[in-house]
Amino acid sequence: MHIRELGHVVLFVKNLERSGRFYRDVLGFRALETPLRMRGTVLAFSTGRTHHELLLIEVGEDARHPGTGHRAGLYHIGLKVGDSDEELAAVVRDLERAGVTVSGAADHTVTHSLYLADPDGNEIELYIDVPGADWDDVEQVLATTRPLWL
Repeated sequence: MHIRELGHVVLFVKNLERSGRFYRDVLGFRALETPLRMRGTVLAFSTGRTHHELLLIEVGEDARHPGTGHRAGLYHIGLKVGDSDEELAAVVRDLERAGVTVSGAADHTVTHSLYLADPDGNEIELYIDVPGADWDDVEQVLATTRPLWL
């Protein structure tokens, strides 16, 4: 077997409308037409790269979240938002205007990253690949994380 690409991510969400607004209006995913028989239970989104990259399935407000910290399960979703620190700084301004809290910012040598949570507490990394960084250089990839100053 040979996996050619990560096709899509599916998330269970407590409130489909709230999460849909976040992924569409804040992160800029394009919402796709939902088949009539599935309306109100699922939302699909795409960046235009393929048929869909994100699918949300509503499970209700009383659904438990698996928690944070050291545990099995999803850690975060990484979304590339550009190719420069200027683009990443523009993302910070967009998030501030949308009232979204950035919980962290990191210089990982190979990426510059912002961290935030979606409405259900799932962590999202918004990042740029650092120009000239070498993902084949183990020392760069495993370098100590430093604070990010934009």
